[in-house]
Amino acid sequence: MPNLTVELVKVINLRDDSPGVGIADPYVKLDLEQNNRLWNDTNYGRMVSSIKKNERNPVFNETFVFRDIPILKNMELTCTVMDKDDDSRDDKLGKCRFKLDELDLEPIPQVFRKKVDNSLFRKDSFIVLKISYGEKAKDADANKLSYVGKAAYECLRTYYGEYHHSLWNVTTGRIIGELHQTPKNAFPGPGDGTHPDGHDDWFPEIMGEILSRTQVWADVMSLGPPDGRFMTAFQKALNKIAKNAESKDEPVIIRMMFGNIVGMPVNCNAVSRELVKKLSPDANIRLWVGAWRRGVSWNHAKIIAVDGKHLHVGGHNQWDGHYLTFDPVHDLSLEMEGDVAYDGHLFANYQWEYTQSRHESFWGTLGSRMPDSMPQVAKVRVIVSEWPRKIAKEHPPKFTISRVQSVHKRVEQLTGTIPVITMGRYGCLTPPQDRPSDRAFLAMLGSAKKIIHLALQDLGPVCIPGTKIALPGCVWPDEYLSTLAKVIWKRGVDVEIVVSNPGSIPGGLSPTEANYGNGWSCVDVAAEIIKRIRSQFPEANGNDLRAKISDNLRVAFIREGHGNKWADGMNIGMHAKHFIVDDITTYIGSQNLYVCDLAEWGVVIDDAGQTQKFMEEYWNPLWKCSYTGEDVDVDAVMDGLDIDRNGADPNELDDEMKKKMKQAELANAGVGKSGMYEIEEYEVEEC
Repeated sequence: MPNLTVELVKVINLRDDSPGVGIADPYVKLDLEQNNRLWNDTNYGRMVSSIKKNERNPVFNETFVFRDIPILKNMELTCTVMDKDDDSRDDKLGKCRFKLDELDLEPIPQVFRKKVDNSLFRKDSFIVLKISYGEKAKDADANKLSYVGKAAYECLRTYYGEYHHSLWNVTTGRIIGELHQTPKNAFPGPGDGTHPDGHDDWFPEIMGEILSRTQVWADVMSLGPPDGRFMTAFQKALNKIAKNAESKDEPVIIRMMFGNIVGMPVNCNAVSRELVKKLSPDANIRLWVGAWRRGVSWNHAKIIAVDGKHLHVGGHNQWDGHYLTFDPVHDLSLEMEGDVAYDGHLFANYQWEYTQSRHESFWGTLGSRMPDSMPQVAKVRVIVSEWPRKIAKEHPPKFTISRVQSVHKRVEQLTGTIPVITMGRYGCLTPPQDRPSDRAFLAMLGSAKKIIHLALQDLGPVCIPGTKIALPGCVWPDEYLSTLAKVIWKRGVDVEIVVSNPGSIPGGLSPTEANYGNGWSCVDVAAEIIKRIRSQFPEANGNDLRAKISDNLRVAFIREGHGNKWADGMNIGMHAKHFIVDDITTYIGSQNLYVCDLAEWGVVIDDAGQTQKFMEEYWNPLWKCSYTGEDVDVDAVMDGLDIDRNGADPNELDDEMKKKMKQAELANAGVGKSGMYEIEEYEVEEC
């Protein structure tokens, strides 16, 4: 019979045991009972946590297992927070009850937060639990991971166990077709440097086609809402979903989550109206469009997850002017199917939970209606729009695997799957130390024995427009650079990097609407790595460093066959977030390696055969066109080792600098000319 597993995570904002006596010594009693109304209640036992001395915010991280629980009908879990008193009877600090049959429990642990004590004069007290029911699923194929994959896995399970199945997982999936790279056939590309009209119209059509397969549930996530051909493709997809849903008993759930960039919050109502404008008002669909920001964190993940079966993930946004017209920016994504798609839905859950929790508070509701220029108690902006209005609930339900089981029962067992690690981060929605994918990247790069290939937008921080001066408060990614430096020095690992040409602006947009390439040269990138060899390994002399630059470190601007500029003279831009370790393990996703605290998600394909195929499709032709040896001069790198390229103190800003920062941040966000934003003035916040 299945077990009920309860992890007591923590209790927040406990009151003291009694006025003037002191801080409480809390512990928690967990009672499981089947409430059969008038008689025949069944008691499944009590479990008790450890005691935390003098703690108002005790962290427990203790797991309790109620064994052989046949069903959850009428089952209630009562949590009582007590204060241990050695001299008298223990006092009750708070209590709450979970009706388990209403929670959609499954073998994957879910986080639940419930109030245990109300107070008029201080913050309410809450308990946080992780609850699962059934046989606990093991990480699929974890024993088949390569040494690179195992390095990431050991890091994730050691440091971030609480985020398993939300921010990381080991699973399987199958790659569909070739990599989605735009512009298509770019290496070597057209000889005259001009891609023909309609060069990548196929791409939004594929995105729309994947979404149109939805039978039960779809999650779409991106930095900003779709426009142009992307919006048209999504409208067609919704029409097809609605037609297929006409005979269904339950409406199809579609959640779309975007980022509220500082000063440019998404107009979720306008996005929703545009998406459904060709739908019948009685279409059997429930659509939610949301956007959030907390401080300088917002959604940056790019995901289409459908029915726990289909997945599209990578670096592509959904903007016509950036990808489909002239001077397009280069980018990379891929399509997969299989269990890996579940993780895209599960990653989305917490962002929706956050928007709901903020909306349910007074300050969250008020803050969502205030412009970013107005001072607020917290730098938070959450917006949600539901459709049909007055029919759909204000907030969407939580995705659970059980919701899409009807789809999977009709599908044959998938063959040809390979090991995949999904990994991401929520930015400042989690504590500062909890950025799982950051540390997993370090583990993967640090495991390299032979070679690392990186195709990136940039490594350095955003600059003041037209300069190589980092924005105040913005710094280079020291841990990534130090790890690259270490493997170069200690193991002789080769590191090959392709980055965007500075100041690349696609589609005739203005420099304040889009700007790929933060402004740094390849010499700057190389110098920042080599200076970290020097700082970590003082025994390295000048000749040693020169040898490493010449023999192991190669950095280039992205080029097509004709060069690094388009026919009109504009620099070619790069937006991919992609790296390969030892030609066996590949990352493709939304996360940049330059410092930026956004919500990100991507996939690690841990299979040598598939990685070789990826390299044949993308990296090898990219590198052949891009690396000419002209972008890095050994003497220039050595001369630049003592340059401080980090930004100045952000506390010393004048009005002119604030204006420049605003221009740079909006250009770096790259939202273009979309009419789906509410343009506002805003206060500059630290990077």
